[in-house]
Amino acid sequence: METGTAEALARWAWSYEPDADDLALADRSLRDTLAVTLAARGHEVAALAAALPEAARWASVGHVLDFDDVHVGSTSHVSVVAVAATLAARGDARAYLAGAGVMTRLGRLLGWPHYAAGWHATCTQGAPAAAVAAGVALGLPPERLAAAMALAVPSAGGVQRAFGTHGKALQVGFAAEAGVRAARLARAGATADPRALDAWLELVGGVRAGIGADPQDRPAVADGLAVKLHPCCYAMQRPIAAVRELRERHGGLDPADVVSIEVTTPGASMRPLIHDRPRTGLEARFSMPYAVATALLDRFPDFTSFTDAAVRRPEARRLAAATEIVRTPGGDGLLSGEVRLRLGLADGGVLRTSLARPPGSPLRPPTPRDLAKKFAACGDDVPGLLDGVTWSSAPGLLASALRNPSQTLDTPVSAD
Repeated sequence: METGTAEALARWAWSYEPDADDLALADRSLRDTLAVTLAARGHEVAALAAALPEAARWASVGHVLDFDDVHVGSTSHVSVVAVAATLAARGDARAYLAGAGVMTRLGRLLGWPHYAAGWHATCTQGAPAAAVAAGVALGLPPERLAAAMALAVPSAGGVQRAFGTHGKALQVGFAAEAGVRAARLARAGATADPRALDAWLELVGGVRAGIGADPQDRPAVADGLAVKLHPCCYAMQRPIAAVRELRERHGGLDPADVVSIEVTTPGASMRPLIHDRPRTGLEARFSMPYAVATALLDRFPDFTSFTDAAVRRPEARRLAAATEIVRTPGGDGLLSGEVRLRLGLADGGVLRTSLARPPGSPLRPPTPRDLAKKFAACGDDVPGLLDGVTWSSAPGLLASALRNPSQTLDTPVSAD
């Protein structure tokens, strides 16, 4: 009988052994995910999620600021799910990498059409992947890992219409917790048909191809993970970076002189940006016009750029209203093609720029200075808390921090 997808993925995860590059990625992912979770400990979602199980609470809080890393190829936030599930099951780097590897491999089967249809891929791929991360942490054999993935299938959902609301972060938390719950049930002996994963793939537009059980199928996370430098949707990182580079070339650019803005971008990169005229900080994280406005107004868009008050700034509203978006046909991902900007100035002048890859993307990986700035932005105490953190100490750090939230997000972060 032909091997099913869940069985093939389970065998890969069970036999997989990380190499030095994989472990370096796992270490960065742990620290990045902890940093953005600690940054959100004072957010209202942290209070809303306080009564949820660990994986759901940690993933919800870790995702609410939209500052967590992204796998561009699968259009999903891999680490916030895989780290939360791993830590809830008291796992290590290998468990994280197994879950992250399964998540990106499922993403390859689902492809861009799945995301373009409106699914929140972090949740759909995340629930079965979290089952693997937790299952490897719990020491499950391959057949039980496959059962755990099947048990997570009923929770493999989530839609993009939740973007800009508490629901986006919470549904990511639900996916992480669903995986942990499924792994624990599989360990207890719960039965499930592994072919449920194949049935689900067919229902949500995926394909069965390209999945093997070879432990040498590496790296764990193909094409690497993108690290965000600004706390907003990944589709906004590129236009923000383009405006920042334009401002660096024209140091005297005054946002008040900008009277028109034209953004030309592949239609695919606009898929999650569903709020043209945001009313709240959460909605602003999914707005192309606001991406350009905040990049023009704020030297280095940070947490203070995505508050309700920042969105209500008259100049931000003026710039957003002056923005015209030209969608070019095609594209199969958030970084398809390039973004092109045209700024019309009050004196009749025109400034133009274009950008294909933003800083922090796998082809322009974050520097140690970039990461240090990001961790410092997440709270004055965060760099110290992350110093020497391990997979075994991280659960205690998160539990303590979320029990005693003291971090506020009102202090501007310098670009220097």
